[in-house]
Amino acid sequence: MEAAQAVETIQREMTVFARRARAWAGRLHPELSLVSYTLLGHLEGSGGCRATDLAAHHALDKSTVSRQVAALERAGLVERRQDPEDHRVRLLRLTGEGRGVLAQVTESRRTAFRERLARWPQEDLERFAEYLVRYHAAG
Repeated sequence: MEAAQAVETIQREMTVFARRARAWAGRLHPELSLVSYTLLGHLEGSGGCRATDLAAHHALDKSTVSRQVAALERAGLVERRQDPEDHRVRLLRLTGEGRGVLAQVTESRRTAFRERLARWPQEDLERFAEYLVRYHAAG
């Protein structure tokens, strides 16, 4: 396969992967989009942050994050709290229910990945993981 053809195949397959990931997220938790799942994961890992920090970290438009956060708040998965260091700032944090939903969806995703990759040889899994890390590290 020529380089140009390989790049075209990669682009096509990454697009299919993204579509499947969005559809998959909806099946795992109907109210939790892939973007919402990603935002919840960031809030868990960071211990909480401002909505503008979420937008900047994920290269999302502020209005997109605002809509997603509003939906997560309505669902009781996220709450806003005053920043103890700067009372003008409101921090987003996971609620107990948010942590529970995130854990459930994360485990469902892990199980699905394990099942889908169960027949792959160990060296293929390692190579695929390395390629994904290298691809995302490139920016």
